[in-house]
Amino acid sequence: MTTIVVGLCLAFLFGLLANRLRVSPLVGYLLAGVIVGPHTAGFRVDSHLINQLAEIGIILLMFGVGLHFSVKDLLSVKAIAIPGAIFQMAVATLLGLCFGLVMGWGLGGGIVFGLALSTASTVVLLRSLQERNLVETERGRIAVGWLIVEDLAMVLALVLIPALSPSLGGTAVAEVDPLAQWFQLGLFGTILLTVAKVVLFVIFTIIIGKRVIPWLLKISAQSGSRELFRLSVLAIALGVAFFSAHLFGVSIALGAFFAGMIMSGSELSQRATEDTLPLRDAFAVLFFVSVGMLFDPSKLLTAFFPLLVTLIIIIGGKSLAAYGIVRLFHRPYATALTIGAGLAQIGEFSFILAGLGTALGIINDEARDLVVGGAILSILFNPLVCFAADKIRSRLETKNGETTVINIGGTDENGLVKTSKSGHTILVGFGDIGEKIAAALDRHEVPFVVIDNNVQTLKSAKDQNNEAILGNATNADILEAANIAGAFQLVISTKSAIDAAQIVAETRKLNAGITIIAHAVTEMETAYLKEMGANTIVTDDEEIAKGMLKHLSYREDNTNVPEGDRTSPKTTVEKPENTSGNA
Repeated sequence: MTTIVVGLCLAFLFGLLANRLRVSPLVGYLLAGVIVGPHTAGFRVDSHLINQLAEIGIILLMFGVGLHFSVKDLLSVKAIAIPGAIFQMAVATLLGLCFGLVMGWGLGGGIVFGLALSTASTVVLLRSLQERNLVETERGRIAVGWLIVEDLAMVLALVLIPALSPSLGGTAVAEVDPLAQWFQLGLFGTILLTVAKVVLFVIFTIIIGKRVIPWLLKISAQSGSRELFRLSVLAIALGVAFFSAHLFGVSIALGAFFAGMIMSGSELSQRATEDTLPLRDAFAVLFFVSVGMLFDPSKLLTAFFPLLVTLIIIIGGKSLAAYGIVRLFHRPYATALTIGAGLAQIGEFSFILAGLGTALGIINDEARDLVVGGAILSILFNPLVCFAADKIRSRLETKNGETTVINIGGTDENGLVKTSKSGHTILVGFGDIGEKIAAALDRHEVPFVVIDNNVQTLKSAKDQNNEAILGNATNADILEAANIAGAFQLVISTKSAIDAAQIVAETRKLNAGITIIAHAVTEMETAYLKEMGANTIVTDDEEIAKGMLKHLSYREDNTNVPEGDRTSPKTTVEKPENTSGNA
């Protein structure tokens, strides 16, 4: 209890401070971990326990990404993700090997050290994509596909390194796969067994899971209990990840991703995403706290130059290799820079590999500490690297005449084209409510632009011949692309008061006189949005009451009609009246 409370509270405080300083909250989470870690004086938390909690965060994060993916999406990027990931890992491993040889660690030590630097952190990359609303875009899909290939490569490496330990200079006894030991398989046989287990896992998940997982969701939804539905989602995510790791030897992250990808085919996937989001965010924070706990600040002084070289390999070598291979496939600068910047860090697999190498005697404590230090610093600097990549992208596109344009169909390269509309309405969100508002605006021939950060929703908007922009309306660039300065009114149809408040605040900076209509659920949310600057807030309770009162009035009139002449009340769908007040 102490570990969870202290970890989350300190992460919140330092995350809030980082956000106020215009720095990514991830920096605050890492700093919180350093403070409660074993290398600093003062209060300490249980590092083993918080690492276990962090694994739940990894599972839920990858499960959430899988919910936005499909097998078709994954296969669509295989042509670049597979060769790209292999080439980038080979370059990073070679650079690490050269550095290891200079440091006197030997061939085996250099190879393991280089491999540890070659794989990126799943959590960090996905967080970076989510903050910039890129997960469901083409470059986001390429990045996630790249991660999957890296994960599969690391699974293979973790199996082979113990078997190759004597050849790599290891002194510890190598652990052998129980099946490989049972059948007395050699090195080649062990490799084939590992590949066969991964293939079996994929086949089992796609064929069996495609029938069982949506069926379980449907059964739990039909129970009418929201608790049971939420529990079914968590049980599927955690259960598939756990049993995938223990039965097939794949990573828990990979198992969770495939579970989410299979669930994405269910009509209940959107509700599943919403239900897992709070837990996913909370446990993902604990992951960063656990990473911060590994860092010894004194290494910044005692091992400054080796740590600097390690950081250059991670940020410079990996990024340039990824950028080069993406451009070689004739992808735009935006895609190449996004992937290069996102991969400029290392994480969870690096720790596992470095720990295994140390346990087997292949690498020494110095190499392991450099991997940990490189991971901390690269994660710390990653938001700055992504920011620099965005600036470089703008200059390169201007210099070379390349324009990146959002394609509403979802195959965007994520630049922004400003709408030509003025005096129009901006509609944020194209869900059930937003779609009805759009239809009414269209009937009355009111010009409008839709903003939504869901690719599938944007496809629906395009199918109805609506102009739409892919992105998060809390981003000033997205609002400017919708010509917020020239708009007449802004309608926020999303149900999140926190997101709505951010949109209102950002809108007021860009257009102080615009009329803003928002949606709220409670009186507290109404007061909050009013305080932020919304002109009209529509609440659920009041509009439902208005609709019911209309029907109640109809029934009262009907009672005056003779019983034989009475007609059955018609079923109608009420449209909310125009509201001009604050509720």
